[in-house]
Amino acid sequence: MKQLWQMGLQAGGQCRRPARGSFTSRFRYNSLMANLSSVLNQLEQERTRLASQLDRLNNTISALNVKGSARRGRISAAGRARIAAAQRARWAKVKGKVVSIIARKGHTMSPATRRKVAAAQKVRWAKWRKAQKKR
Repeated sequence: MKQLWQMGLQAGGQCRRPARGSFTSRFRYNSLMANLSSVLNQLEQERTRLASQLDRLNNTISALNVKGSARRGRISAAGRARIAAAQRARWAKVKGKVVSIIARKGHTMSPATRRKVAAAQKVRWAKWRKAQKKR
């Protein structure tokens, strides 16, 4: 039983508080500090390792992320003007005024392109009529 008391333990396995400045209190304090410092060193090493892994991962993601650095499509000045005109018309409607929206100018084909398209279509129709006669 005396050996248990010297180690700072009671018979039930519970720790009793050793006298201040005794060997057991200094031993426990020193071992506790040694354990804490070793745990702290391990945590710092782990933090360093994880930081380097995170840096490598960020570099990899930024290298692969071409889409994020690419420019988005921009709207033309004419498109912005149409949007602004439509918004002005909506506000005018709310306020009870009448404002006309400028219609979008359609795309036109040149006469030469129009002739080419017409010739190609005539060939298609001739081929279709010929196939219909064979039936």
